[in-house]
Amino acid sequence: MRLVLLGAPGSGKGTQAKILKQEFNIPHISTGDLLRAAVAAKTELGLAAKVVMDKGQLVSDEIVLGMLKERLAQDDAAAGFILDGFPRNLVQADMLDTLLNEINMPAEHAILIAVDPEEVVGRIAKRALEEGRADDTETVVRDRIKIYENQTAPVVEHYKQHEILSEVLGQGSVDQVQHRILSVLRF
Repeated sequence: MRLVLLGAPGSGKGTQAKILKQEFNIPHISTGDLLRAAVAAKTELGLAAKVVMDKGQLVSDEIVLGMLKERLAQDDAAAGFILDGFPRNLVQADMLDTLLNEINMPAEHAILIAVDPEEVVGRIAKRALEEGRADDTETVVRDRIKIYENQTAPVVEHYKQHEILSEVLGQGSVDQVQHRILSVLRF
């Protein structure tokens, strides 16, 4: 199974990806985790990313896709993968499609975990308290939601046009959301 998980910050993508990883025995691939690991390991792409990050700039899509290509070439990804939080915009979606087609691993499913923005604000505020994350203020969260809505709406439409998108309600317990996702994937 080759799955792309979409959803606003705080929608539960990471939580659900960890569950799906166990359920289907395929890797959960977060581009943020890939970047941090490549920088720590001082790989060629990691060093390139570090130079950009040290300047306070965003790492290019080409570097991220290079890391993704390396990760997908590992043995544990042969049976599939779960992409969490990537692509975030239409350019990335097109680039990802090209990469996945080149390596003969096109996405089979895209799931949008839909959550009311007010619930997202509440979830992230709770997470900020529990994890001591001072950067997750209500203002920052609302700004991140606006950016997500503006950039990711076209990605959702992209996967609809490819006829692989399913939308599940992301409100309720973790188990309820998991059940909704599994019912889509096991149709």
